[in-house]
Amino acid sequence: MSDLLRLGLHDLHLGLGGKMVPFAGYDMPVQYPAGVMAEHLHTRTRAGLFDVSHMGQVILRPKTDMETLALAFERLMPMDVLGLAAGRQRYGLLTNDQGGILDDLMFANRGDHLFVVVNAACKAQDIAHLTQHLSDVAEVQPVERGLLALQGPLAETALAALVPGVAAMRFMDQGIFGWQGGELWISRSGYTGEDGFEISVSHAQALDLAQALLAQPDVMPIGLGARDSLRLEAGLCLYGHDIDETTSPVEAGLTWAIQKARRAGGARAGGFAGDTRILHELENGPERLRVGLAPQTRAPMREHVPLFATDGTPIGEVTSGGFGPSLNAPIAMGYVARAHADIGTDLEGEVRGKRLPVTVAALPFIPATFKR
Repeated sequence: MSDLLRLGLHDLHLGLGGKMVPFAGYDMPVQYPAGVMAEHLHTRTRAGLFDVSHMGQVILRPKTDMETLALAFERLMPMDVLGLAAGRQRYGLLTNDQGGILDDLMFANRGDHLFVVVNAACKAQDIAHLTQHLSDVAEVQPVERGLLALQGPLAETALAALVPGVAAMRFMDQGIFGWQGGELWISRSGYTGEDGFEISVSHAQALDLAQALLAQPDVMPIGLGARDSLRLEAGLCLYGHDIDETTSPVEAGLTWAIQKARRAGGARAGGFAGDTRILHELENGPERLRVGLAPQTRAPMREHVPLFATDGTPIGEVTSGGFGPSLNAPIAMGYVARAHADIGTDLEGEVRGKRLPVTVAALPFIPATFKR
């Protein structure tokens, strides 16, 4: 474990009783003494604080102008960067020439530059990819800061007690706020399906901010275990599991993230890595689709469980699965052949050599409660 990187708040997690495990090269808290179930339900009803400082943070600062940078960034992903207003954030997907997903990320327009947050396991390759393709038009500047996520229906109350201006933010707003002489870079977003915020904070202020938030009566520290069950209930993809370099955005059910301007007939249609496959699948449909799965027994169906049609034909595989505390039932996601992807289709999953019934279910399992 000595080769694992430590979060800036490592000692705080230990002091809170966090059980530490390896994740994406870091020593991360998987749960605290309350346990995964309690942490999950607390986030759904009150507010949970997550340390996600393992994520990568990058500033793209244009060498000439924002339009040139936006158009160059659009060559790397099928998102509308040019049309993103200042002070707003958007979900993005870096794609490869085969139409697969190199990583999913968040990018924000901060007026005179873009701010990008990428996944921890991919950040080195993402930064190299951005540098390779954007260095002619932008300074690619990795940022060393902490990153906290405050999620849940009482997240606004807790954060507004410290930073009153956040109460006016809408889902996917992004801004810079002063706090105790420093800057907090705050977006109204998250990875749980709940209302909430992600807060980039200097390492010098991270401990003070975390302690100030945990001092709020409704805030509890939350580990990776509940983070995973929350995002699974919300139908959100985990990179390296539900999406990867072989998976297209269309197969993954992420077509909502591809704006009209980048689709066939749009103002800037195509012109991004993998556009041939992605535009074809948008027009004709993919061969397989990511679906929700509701096991019909109490046994969870976890990643790599093979899926079969009721006649025994192999038709797919589970990519994420576990127990949904809010539903008090096992839930999963996976890919199945398009002919078997309709909601309500009966399938079978093979768990420890036994074929068990599972039904295609609507995503998300728990409706999102974002503040629009």
